[in-house]
Amino acid sequence: MMTAPLPSTDGVRVAVRVRPFSQREKTSGSKCVISMHSRTTTTIRDPKNPEHRKTFTFDLAYWSHDGFQKDQDGVFISADPSSQFASQKDVFHDLGRGILDSAWQGYNATLLAYGQTGSGKSYSMVGFGANKGIIPNVCEELFQAIEKQEGNEEYQVTFSMLEIYNEQIRDLLSRTKKPGGLKVREDQQLGFYVDGLKSVPCENYAQIERLMEQGTKIRTTASTNMNASSSRSHMVITIQFKQVFLDSNLTKQSSINLVDLAGSERQKSSGSEGDRLKEGSRVNLSLTSLGNVISALADAATGKRVLHVPYRDSVLTKLLQPALGGNSRTTLIAAISPADICYEETLSTLRYAERAKKIQNKAVVNTSTLMRESKAENNKVLLTRGNSRMAERPACLLAEPGPGPQTGQPTWAHQLEQAREEWHQQYLAIAQERQMTETLPHLLNVNEDPQLTGVLKYFIQAGSCDAGRAASNAILLQGLGISDKHASFTNLDGKVTVTPQSKCKVVINGVPIVTKTKLQHLDRIILGSNSAYLYIGFPSERGNEDLNRFDYDFFQLERAAAEGVSVDKLGAAGCREGNADPSVLAVFQDYVKLMPLVAEANQMGKELEKGLRMELKVKNLASSDSRGYDLQKEVMVKVTHQRTHEVWIWSKAKFINRKFLMEELYQRFLEGEDGRVAQEDDPFWDPVEVVHLGSAHIWLQPLAYCMKLEDQVEFLNCDGIEEAVLHIHVTPCSPAGQACGEEDVVIDPSELLGKRMDFQIGLVRCLGIKWLKEGAERGIQMGYRIYDLSSTFYTKPVWKIVNPQIEETVQFTALNASQEFLNYLQTNALIVDLWGLQEGCAQLSCSQPDPMVTSEGHIMVDTKKISTVMDTGQTTSNQISELYMKLLKLEQEMELLRNVNRALREENVLLKYSLEKAGSAQQAQKPSDSGKVTQTPAQLPAEGEIHHTSAQQASSDRELAKALKVFYQSLNVARGQFLRLRHYKPPEDDGLLRPFVHQQSQRLKDFGELLESSLWRLKSDVARIVKEKRACSLHPG
Repeated sequence: MMTAPLPSTDGVRVAVRVRPFSQREKTSGSKCVISMHSRTTTTIRDPKNPEHRKTFTFDLAYWSHDGFQKDQDGVFISADPSSQFASQKDVFHDLGRGILDSAWQGYNATLLAYGQTGSGKSYSMVGFGANKGIIPNVCEELFQAIEKQEGNEEYQVTFSMLEIYNEQIRDLLSRTKKPGGLKVREDQQLGFYVDGLKSVPCENYAQIERLMEQGTKIRTTASTNMNASSSRSHMVITIQFKQVFLDSNLTKQSSINLVDLAGSERQKSSGSEGDRLKEGSRVNLSLTSLGNVISALADAATGKRVLHVPYRDSVLTKLLQPALGGNSRTTLIAAISPADICYEETLSTLRYAERAKKIQNKAVVNTSTLMRESKAENNKVLLTRGNSRMAERPACLLAEPGPGPQTGQPTWAHQLEQAREEWHQQYLAIAQERQMTETLPHLLNVNEDPQLTGVLKYFIQAGSCDAGRAASNAILLQGLGISDKHASFTNLDGKVTVTPQSKCKVVINGVPIVTKTKLQHLDRIILGSNSAYLYIGFPSERGNEDLNRFDYDFFQLERAAAEGVSVDKLGAAGCREGNADPSVLAVFQDYVKLMPLVAEANQMGKELEKGLRMELKVKNLASSDSRGYDLQKEVMVKVTHQRTHEVWIWSKAKFINRKFLMEELYQRFLEGEDGRVAQEDDPFWDPVEVVHLGSAHIWLQPLAYCMKLEDQVEFLNCDGIEEAVLHIHVTPCSPAGQACGEEDVVIDPSELLGKRMDFQIGLVRCLGIKWLKEGAERGIQMGYRIYDLSSTFYTKPVWKIVNPQIEETVQFTALNASQEFLNYLQTNALIVDLWGLQEGCAQLSCSQPDPMVTSEGHIMVDTKKISTVMDTGQTTSNQISELYMKLLKLEQEMELLRNVNRALREENVLLKYSLEKAGSAQQAQKPSDSGKVTQTPAQLPAEGEIHHTSAQQASSDRELAKALKVFYQSLNVARGQFLRLRHYKPPEDDGLLRPFVHQQSQRLKDFGELLESSLWRLKSDVARIVKEKRACSLHPG
């Protein structure tokens, strides 16, 4: 009996690889935030705070971002000897050969590829075109090494391929789908295994290539049928490699697991941020569980006490148990994007890899004694096969029992014989498809995953052929929104046309069609919600085109452009000198990415009879903050119930989470299960909520000059379109609430510094509310915040009235106006938000603590200094309130004394000046009696003269205040015109472009004239006031 080999402790080996910019990132002007200064270090820079950098150290760091070129075979190689570029060959040399070395030694080996969707995981694992990845290179070199072996050893290789999606396992080498997927079983000795998984014997690398193509084809078809993106599924390839040493009657068995994990962004907690169905989706479960397993093992490796490692929480972690902390040599390759817009995802991936690096495995060499029956069978097959080289290699071995308890398993020779029959049939089918590809026009599928693009081909035979779901169609299509008979293709006289059936959706080059349309070579076709195909014409039409450029992104960008969505439209206000704002570019990418998802969600809702319509919107597309700067834009989804007209607004993260749940529900529906669920579990339903309709900006500059502002301003929605009109006044007043007059106007706001300011904000009326026109059972509320108050002030709800009277006024008081508050008034706007109420939703109310109020009951603003005094006090709240009111009263009295003192000082200076003037006049007269001072009334300013001068001064100030008031009112109008001007968008119809340009030119002209006339009037008024003042000073009588 053999002694069990001692396990060796091995840490998980971790490599990180950064890819080049994608075309979308290049178009967006993305910046690189990744740097690698050695073969082991990776540094990431925060794009919002460039000084903040974090450096990670791994076993290997691969720079594949730039410094490369294509050779004559299309393989990417270093552009020059000094380049840091890491090619596919370099990655395989370090990682792939390590896996092969472990397998030859008899160790189990696992390679995991981790990273967000589009980060380059599949490129590293599988490769693309001439740039083969780790998996094909491992398989090819394994067979090359077998062929070179000499001696009395035999080798056996089997290949299996599975996919895990939504906690269901699909065998990618089996054409029949088992309902509910294959099951994971557990054996006391073998651990977890997949019951019923097909494992195919292979004699050479070409057979493995065919199996991978077959598996990819089944995966693509399943992805289309289930409406499931491959980026949300895990692919596991397992190669069982057995070495038999006939001289010593020993075997070495190695299990090579190559795992391409789902996109890591799917496990983010923010994926369901703010969603009541946060824990509902099983799509996220596998990666979340994998993260929990890695964290637990990392903690255990650092000496922390770990009571439980949650392997059993998901299908994936059950199957990966040997790879993580068990009997395997494991490598993790973390694929990352270099782009600044992916910073959060990339940082998350690097942290994940850092935790995985701490895990310790206990790998052993898997050896066993060759069974006597096995040896006899091997010798028998050897004699039967004679001198065949393959008979001398793997064909002559008896397979050990596979995973799980099995009886009556066929011998290795019998399995290989069956496989050869299947190979023969497949080679015939492949040869036939290749011939048809070269002679017939056809459709090539285009998938979000480049690995699945071009896998399916639909040939258009001569004559007419129908396409759709029904089995009777010549072209059998699956996918969301595909009808039983969706479209007809006609191939006659060297021309191919397509005709949509009934109301079926067919899009050619981004434009929907409804009649027969001729197809041109390389036309882009979308059928149903999002089934994308590239049309390949007759051989005479074909050239040496690069089909790779017609990828999934190309289709969606073309579709977006046809619908009028562009960077310019989303960010016209955010452009600076022709360069779009990076945040706008990021929003555009999100918008394009979500377009097909929204179309799919709408189709699922239609088939499930949910009665909803979802549409993409851009939050803050035409909105600005209180200083007029553009707010951060983000994509959201507006959901409308078509019967009840109820409306919900979902964030991007919430919509994506709901989309997963919709897919689960829809899949059960397709499988014949009851699609009905409890309302609280329905991803298509939410409780009614308050909806933000728009915002109005009221500039507060007149208030800084103690001027009243009364205006009608527009509520603009997220698209910059008028939602309603608000009649509002902002009025400076006395503590008692009496409006200030023109004599209270100040020329310089600094005159108000340190003084008490009272003002009222009055919402008078709201006019033409579209929200109320669209639904009879709706209501509205308005809310606003001012300066440093944390509370939002809401009006009372108003229901079912399109032009409601609001008539709500609130008085605010700044007891000691600070410079910051005065600056705020001069540069900021009051933002009033309009909210839509729906029947059954809760009305809005202030959730913050009650604000401080004055003794008159007015709400206090500009309380920073006061709050500081209150925070440092040690008395109770009642004592603070009492002391504070006393302090305020003292401050008010002190201010009055200061004013009286200031006035007396000014009068004293005037009298002093008059006395000095009178004294000098007396000396000039040289009176005879020098000891007696005499002063006549004529030598002092007369009382009437003083009053006359003061009246002139007051009159001049009033006139100047009037002029300023008129100027600021006209400036407010101009500011409103300018804001509206920014939100006008050019029409999509070219025929309407000329009238639009003319109207826009007229608007600009009107705006310019308004500014000029306002300035001219102010200059004229000031000149008149100065002239009158001079005249009065020259002729005081």
